[in-house]
Amino acid sequence: MLKIDKNLLKKTIVLAIPIMIQNGISNAVGLVDNLMVGSQGTEAIVAVSVSGQLMFVFWLALFGALSGPGIFGAQYYGKGNIKGVQDVFRLKLWESLIVGLIGALIFLLFNNFFIGLYMQGQSEDIDVTLTVKLAKEYLRIMLVSIPFIAITQVYATSLRETDESFKPMIAGIISVAADVVFNYLLIYGNFGFPKLGVAGAAWATVIARIVEFVVLIIWAHIAREKHFFLKGIYRTLRIKNISVMPIVKKGIPIMLNEFLWAGSIAFMTQCYSVRGLDVLAGLNISNALCNLLNVAFIAMGNAVGIVIGQILGAKDFKRAKENSVMLMWFTAIICGILTVILFIFSASFPEFYDTTDSAKNMAKWFIRITALFFPLQGFLNALYFTLRAGGKTLITFLFDSVFSWVACASCAYILAHYTGLNIFGIYIAIQCMDFIKTAIGFAIFKKGIWISNLTDEKT
Repeated sequence: MLKIDKNLLKKTIVLAIPIMIQNGISNAVGLVDNLMVGSQGTEAIVAVSVSGQLMFVFWLALFGALSGPGIFGAQYYGKGNIKGVQDVFRLKLWESLIVGLIGALIFLLFNNFFIGLYMQGQSEDIDVTLTVKLAKEYLRIMLVSIPFIAITQVYATSLRETDESFKPMIAGIISVAADVVFNYLLIYGNFGFPKLGVAGAAWATVIARIVEFVVLIIWAHIAREKHFFLKGIYRTLRIKNISVMPIVKKGIPIMLNEFLWAGSIAFMTQCYSVRGLDVLAGLNISNALCNLLNVAFIAMGNAVGIVIGQILGAKDFKRAKENSVMLMWFTAIICGILTVILFIFSASFPEFYDTTDSAKNMAKWFIRITALFFPLQGFLNALYFTLRAGGKTLITFLFDSVFSWVACASCAYILAHYTGLNIFGIYIAIQCMDFIKTAIGFAIFKKGIWISNLTDEKT
């Protein structure tokens, strides 16, 4: 029988709720942005969808770069080693700047190539030339936000790993409020501001990221008596108290995993797009709504990884394994509730967009299909972060991104290019791959090979 550790469940929920609120508000604003952009026509919807897909790959690469050191940060904090937490923070700073620079250069030099990959589908109702122009404009403006995103995430992840998720949440709320205001002003040209359309949406996002950056960093340093790892953090950027290479070796598979996994999602989206550009519009509308609710299992996954990491750092291995299963099922149950909500709004939500009837119909069915797999995604996400909490990053690399490319991406390519299966059949087939992935991951979990205390290793 599954045992419920009420205290641990409460701690996980308390940690997850601010992350959930922050991401939820952020996605709610993304939804509002999406609706505002949607009023500019189908070309605008597709342009932002394509550029957003490319920025998503960068975002996940940055997330992966910070997650590797973050595993150590949570365990050092669980052990009470503050110097270790400080050096992990410094390592994150260096990694975030490197990833940000590489990402900006790639998008600046190769934006034509990447955007062009998504323009191979045909649609009589969509102007491809205009779509490409808007996508390039949006992406180039978004490059300005990269350094602010990178440093903000260093602070936000480090605060969460030390049991502070409230400040990142508030900074996120203020940021998204700024985003809404400037979207309203710059997309439509209200109150004397220039009417910039899609470019206005991009500039609003940049401004919002700068606001989040300023609020979070100033607030964190004002409260450094509480966040004592920030005391004297910039006296040096040298990493003196821990060995970098073991952390880098653990972290590289995570960074590659997130980058390759995001790449596989972008690749599969490109495969879907060969069935018509209205498919991209439908997916964009569907993702706008689904992303609003998937913050639940994303936040729970992050919280599960931190909590289990702290337990492993305290060497309570039995408790870590027993409670991981409880947290996986709890996350799945939450996602079952979200499935019902998505079905309720699946037909009415696409009607808010100024796009083709075909794109609206596709959006409705994409929402319903995605909703059916929400409980599975919740369980799988908590499982992934549990495996990662023990630092067995090579295992999660094979389990996650390698599987996504070998199974999901290759299947999407074959079905899209070499079969007559309709787009919904293809989409369902790819979602079903996660049943196999979950079975493999849970088998790894049951063996217990993921359980380890990284702070006892020579780091």
